[in-house]
Amino acid sequence: MIQLMKLPAKRGSAPLRFAKGHFVTSHSHINYYIDITYQKTRLSEARDTAYQLVSHFINDTPVDTILCLDGTSVLGTCIAQELTKSGFCTINAHQTIYIVQPEYSVDSQMIFRDNIRPMIRGKHVLILMASVTTGVTAKSAVEAIQYYGGHVAGVAAIYRMVDEVAGYPVRSVYSMEDLPDYESYSYQDCPYCKAGRKVDALVNSFGYSAL
Repeated sequence: MIQLMKLPAKRGSAPLRFAKGHFVTSHSHINYYIDITYQKTRLSEARDTAYQLVSHFINDTPVDTILCLDGTSVLGTCIAQELTKSGFCTINAHQTIYIVQPEYSVDSQMIFRDNIRPMIRGKHVLILMASVTTGVTAKSAVEAIQYYGGHVAGVAAIYRMVDEVAGYPVRSVYSMEDLPDYESYSYQDCPYCKAGRKVDALVNSFGYSAL
C-alpha cells in the first residue's frame, strides 16, 4: 500500500503529495513518487497552482500556446487565464492562448495534425508538465516545437528535479529544495535493485500501479 504524505505549500494552498519508496518510470528508477492528481483534476488546486507558476514568468515574454503534457490540460487552462489576467502578451491574430496536447507516433515521437500545426508554427509555446525529473520528455517537447516551426516560451512544471532543459530554465512550484534526497537512477545503476529491494509501484503521468 502506497502511503502518501503532504508537503504544505510555501504560498497558496495546494500541497505537494508524495510517497517514498522504490518506483519505476519509463526512463528511470526513482525514490519518490510525486502525486499531482489533484493539481490536474481539482479546479481549486489547479487555479492555486497556476497562480504560483505564473509568478515565475516575466510578462514581457509572449505566450500564444500552452502544450500540455502528462494530462495537465485543466492546469493549462488555469495558467492561460492567469497569464491573461497578468497582462502577458500574445502575437497571434486572435489575441488568445491555445491549449493543445500532443499526439504520439508508434515510436513515441510527438506529432501534431494539420489542424493543430497553426497553433504551433510561428507561435510562442509554453511547455507544461506535471514533473520534470530526467528532462527526457521535456527535451522531446522542445525538439517537437522547433521541428514544427514554433518558438519555446519556457518550461513549467509542478515539480522539477533539473534547473534547465535544452538551455531553457524550468519554472516550478516545487523543486529539489523541497525534497533534497530525491534521486533518479538509470536501470543499470539503481541501488535498490542491486540491494534486492522489490519495486513498490510502476508510475507514469496517469498515476501508479502498486506491485
